[in-house]
Amino acid sequence: MENKIINDLQVSSLGFGCWAMGGTWNNVNDNESIAAVHRAIDVGVNFFDTAPIYGKGHSEIILGKALKGIERDKVIVATKCGLPFAYSPELGRVKSRHDLSKESIFAEVDDSLSRLGTEYIDLYQLHWPDPNTPIVETGEALRELQRQGKIRNVGVSNFSIDMTRELMKVIDLATYQGLYNLIEQNPEHYHNIPLAYRARSEVLPFCAEFNLKYLPYSPLMQGLLTGTFSESNNFDSNDDRAANPKLSGEAFKDYLACANELSSFAKNVGVDLAHIAIQWLINQQQVGPVIAGVYDVNHVEQNARYASTKIDNDVLDEAERIVAGWKLT
Repeated sequence: MENKIINDLQVSSLGFGCWAMGGTWNNVNDNESIAAVHRAIDVGVNFFDTAPIYGKGHSEIILGKALKGIERDKVIVATKCGLPFAYSPELGRVKSRHDLSKESIFAEVDDSLSRLGTEYIDLYQLHWPDPNTPIVETGEALRELQRQGKIRNVGVSNFSIDMTRELMKVIDLATYQGLYNLIEQNPEHYHNIPLAYRARSEVLPFCAEFNLKYLPYSPLMQGLLTGTFSESNNFDSNDDRAANPKLSGEAFKDYLACANELSSFAKNVGVDLAHIAIQWLINQQQVGPVIAGVYDVNHVEQNARYASTKIDNDVLDEAERIVAGWKLT
């Protein structure tokens, strides 16, 4: 598996997305998740992307358990801040808020370090923007954490270009994480949350200009680009993907039809649709680790094969042409 370069880090082209590990997908088992992490390391994956909000801390805890006993310099741990959560008596449930204040970031980083069982975080990312905190305050907090040795590199996720530029006046950035896949190339929303950026047309050129790596999340569109979805009953009641309006209801029809056309094309050329989707991303120079969400050994091994096996550019171009015909976002 080839590597990508993030500052001075040699990073596998395929990353391990830990969202599902938090218990947010169908029937995820902690022991299987730990085994998946171990197998990922065996096959050359060294980049693990998590966040406190994934399972309300559970994802970080399980990743920390999985990495216990692994040589620390053999893995690159990426987590995030900016969505602290707490139990709300009024709502009767755990609720998160957008908070990138200095006080909140300092509290979050210590909680993450404790859950992960590590002394430092290789890549610390601002998960979502906080309109109520001056970006200078956020940047200065991150610089202080770097001085303390608690974090090494900084990235943003789901930020507008303007806000990213403002932050770069205060601190150096290494990465930009955003929604991006073969179908959602310039998406306007994620789970009905408006996105203040357009991935392919806006952010990728920006990353090229400033030598940032783009970290695409949802590279298989939460499973749709595996070619295995049916018209209904794809998720149980505990699966967060059921809340994605592109994967249920009226809008889902066109997305499923597009995926089915891509799947038929993939079969005709003798490859899996997920293989095309992953190679389409890896083939782009500014794309860093493709953050593929996995939760068992089989998914790890399959994605590793896809990441390591090249596909002809003609095939990737035709897949892109098919998607363009549907005019989806």
